[in-house]
Amino acid sequence: MKLAILLFCILITLSAYLTSGIVGKKYPSPFTTPVFFSTTVIITILLLADISYKQYEPAKEIMTFLLGPATVALAVPLYKNRKILLKNLISASFGLIIGTVSTIVSAIFILQLFGVGQVLLASISVKSITVPIAVEVTMGIQGDPALAAAFVVMTGVSGSMLGPWIMDRCKINSPLARGLALGTISHGQGTAQAATEGELQGAIAGVAMGIAAIVTSFIIPIIFKVI
Repeated sequence: MKLAILLFCILITLSAYLTSGIVGKKYPSPFTTPVFFSTTVIITILLLADISYKQYEPAKEIMTFLLGPATVALAVPLYKNRKILLKNLISASFGLIIGTVSTIVSAIFILQLFGVGQVLLASISVKSITVPIAVEVTMGIQGDPALAAAFVVMTGVSGSMLGPWIMDRCKINSPLARGLALGTISHGQGTAQAATEGELQGAIAGVAMGIAAIVTSFIIPIIFKVI
């Protein structure tokens, strides 16, 4: 029984993702991006099949394990496009740092206007870095790891949904710029979305995600000491 559920969960996850690619191409919209569409489909099917998250978790663990090799594989397109990256290294680095700092400062500034508490402020400030790093950073600034994880997921989903749509409306067509923006702001989920656009976008987003996490880890403790 457990094996059947495991295989079923893996099957619906892969099927939902593949379907999202087909639907997204035919009906381009923020709501048909792979992250949002496939997540919605998987949750709906699990509810209808009366399968709990605890039962789904073993399948999730197997697929999460495969993220390691997939992330390392991003080095291949990055190497193939290294000349483009080196040519734009200074401007890309400047954009990444400004993007990372601005997303932290803007979130803190807006929440301070509403007079929220220190715990919520600390938890949401790490929203644009991947969950494992966000949890460690938020504990160092007296935030709530559970809240931080929730905000990270929300940011990833909303960024991967709305990021491409906003850039399309602003006529930002540069693969490097699109990958840089998605990786910097929406971490892993943004990188996954960037990879669907092209190998250069995915590679740049992967690099941006990693560097943004490092920059954030150094900057946030300093910001909170100042405020």
